[in-house]
Amino acid sequence: MTKRRYSREFEGSAVQLVEQRGYSVRDAAKSLGVDPHSLRSWIKQFGAEAVAAPNGEAALRLEVRRLRQENQRLLMEREILKKRRLTSRGKNREVQLYPKPPG
Repeated sequence: MTKRRYSREFEGSAVQLVEQRGYSVRDAAKSLGVDPHSLRSWIKQFGAEAVAAPNGEAALRLEVRRLRQENQRLLMEREILKKRRLTSRGKNREVQLYPKPPG
């Protein structure tokens, strides 16, 4: 059995379900599809840290990082679409309504 890795954002959201919204650890873990022991360790690890929203320079760094990742993803998607457009115009997909006369 492999150990699953979760992002800090996911772990923080799971902790918020328990601490702010009043879910029990067992119910929150079941709804998220994680082990209750993992959720308990996240609660111990994050505590009030996960509940507090980042502010100041840390928030700006997080936003810049998120925007750079999104930009990289969009550039890659654009390149894929460019390549697709160039290769999908083949004669094998053309439909001739009036066949050309021989000769």
